[in-house]
Amino acid sequence: MTSLDILVPYWGDPRLMRETVESVLAQDCDRWFLTVLDDCYSDPAIGDWMKTLNHPRVKYLRNEKNLGIVGNYQKMLTMATRELVMWLGCDDVLLPNYVSTVLKAHEKFPDAAVIHPGTQTIDENGTVVSTLTDWAKTKLVMPQSKEPQLLRGESLATNLLVGDWMYWPALTFRADRLHKAQFNPELKITHDLAFVLELVFAGESLLVDPTVCFSYRRHSNSASTNSLFDGRRFKEERQYFAIARAQAEKAGWRKAERAARWHLTSRGNALWILCNAIVQRRWSSVPIQLEHIFNRVGP
Repeated sequence: MTSLDILVPYWGDPRLMRETVESVLAQDCDRWFLTVLDDCYSDPAIGDWMKTLNHPRVKYLRNEKNLGIVGNYQKMLTMATRELVMWLGCDDVLLPNYVSTVLKAHEKFPDAAVIHPGTQTIDENGTVVSTLTDWAKTKLVMPQSKEPQLLRGESLATNLLVGDWMYWPALTFRADRLHKAQFNPELKITHDLAFVLELVFAGESLLVDPTVCFSYRRHSNSASTNSLFDGRRFKEERQYFAIARAQAEKAGWRKAERAARWHLTSRGNALWILCNAIVQRRWSSVPIQLEHIFNRVGP
């Protein structure tokens, strides 16, 4: 019987991590196995607490040295032994129907390499919120349907390169397809999009299931938010879009190649950050945003 490996690369607030683990324990289906890999976080609270659980399907491990987020993902990739696998964020929350939803989706669409279930966004306090970013992702860019839809090929690649609407921690993968993709150690922020698109360029499909079963944690002062103002994220996005453009060109996918070259949603995001930078008087951020707004990858 198909089961799900839930892999949690841990580094962060022990309180939120405990909430994450408790959400796994509260699933309405027990066909899951949880592995937490502690990337040498300084506070031992989670390790001490998890040892008290004494649960047959829960495992806690700790790295000998810090590997970083991408290194931890890559190490956990070798730990997947079940048919399905996910990388659950250490501050995100599964709704009770997550496991049953993705297993049902897999049974109906067994060929899908990636399953993207319905997702809601919560803040630091667990309150459901709707930010401009989430509205743009789910309403403007993400394919809309009240029924599950299977996406693949150039149309999917083009769609994701126009705007990445995925919530990476919510994704479930077919373990036997993961050998077709690798985490790029040079990509610290866009590694998730790069990983999924490698699967797409390799011919794999992605299933979008509208059933809401996942809570994605969005922090108001997160590292990814700060990286927008200082330019780290946009610099890496340009680096990745150059990679994606070459992949699309090799595949003969002209629409995807153009989407990577123009990366319109990314540049639109830079325009929004520019407005915020001016309002907040972050003058050093202005030229960074202007560079990205007027940039395209290649001729």
